[in-house]
Amino acid sequence: MPSSRRPTYTSAGRRPGKADVRPGQAGPDATGSQDIISASRPAPEPAPQPAPQPTQKAGKAGKAGFGARVKDRLTNDGPATGAPARDAAGGNVQASDRAGKVLAFPEPKGKRRKRNILVVAAILLAVVAGLIAAAVFTPALAVRTISVSGTHLLTPAQVEAALEPLHGKPLPQVTDEEVGRLLAPLVQVKSVSAEARPPSGLAVAVRERVPVALVKQGEQYQLVDVEGVQLASTDDPASVSLPVIDGGAGTIGKDLFRATAQVLGALPPDVLAKLSNASAQSVDAVELKLVDGQTIVWGNAGEKELKAKVLAALLKAPVDPKHPVKVYDVSVPRHPVTR
Repeated sequence: MPSSRRPTYTSAGRRPGKADVRPGQAGPDATGSQDIISASRPAPEPAPQPAPQPTQKAGKAGKAGFGARVKDRLTNDGPATGAPARDAAGGNVQASDRAGKVLAFPEPKGKRRKRNILVVAAILLAVVAGLIAAAVFTPALAVRTISVSGTHLLTPAQVEAALEPLHGKPLPQVTDEEVGRLLAPLVQVKSVSAEARPPSGLAVAVRERVPVALVKQGEQYQLVDVEGVQLASTDDPASVSLPVIDGGAGTIGKDLFRATAQVLGALPPDVLAKLSNASAQSVDAVELKLVDGQTIVWGNAGEKELKAKVLAALLKAPVDPKHPVKVYDVSVPRHPVTR
């Protein structure tokens, strides 16, 4: 049986050609040694290696390089990769030179004007606040003198004594409310107003309650206003030109007293001075007596201003001595009656 192995051939002293060199075998050495030619299966060709792929780091570097190039074109400062920029002559451009090439846009005039206005306004506000604070708290404007006007039932000394706590207080801190609170114990005061008189004066104008009648209480007569507030007292009712309310508030009741007081409060001072007394059988039947003995039928407290004007006109009208008027009826003011 013939052998399946292929024979191996050798040759001595022959320089092999290019076709005799097999891949993976060494060529002839410098000494001309013999080569061995193998008839066995040739070695496989090496597989081609894949081209190296860019890594993630290289990708980032590429992106950074693109951004640097964009920035370089926008700012005209040269490459932004950390290398120094070069000028037209090839020299390096310093960072200060690159910064100087960035365009600086001017601030809009409207914005600059608005900022200036705000700054000036803030300065003026600070100055005004300082002046106000100095005026409010400076002792140079402290109250040293108080002048009082408008008193009839009270004396100026009584008002000044009640306002004693205001001495030494800066004028800008004094208010009408504080003055009214200090004068509240004086029932004669209905309202008050204060006016600063720099550098150290305070003028106080008092509006007192108006007494409209006398109310007998024991041996004395109390002066009362339309609200029944007792303002003063006297032993001699003839010294006060006010009518006497018969019975007083405690006897005729609060409703009758209030109705009578409202009628008296509506009368002008010259008519009020001619009254002797006032009485009321009911809130709709108020009567007044004059010092001459004449009677005034008033009725209720409605339309009191119109009734007061009609009564004042009737009292000024000429009187016939042969037919003296004993009754003035103004209960219906648009149709008054005398008899």
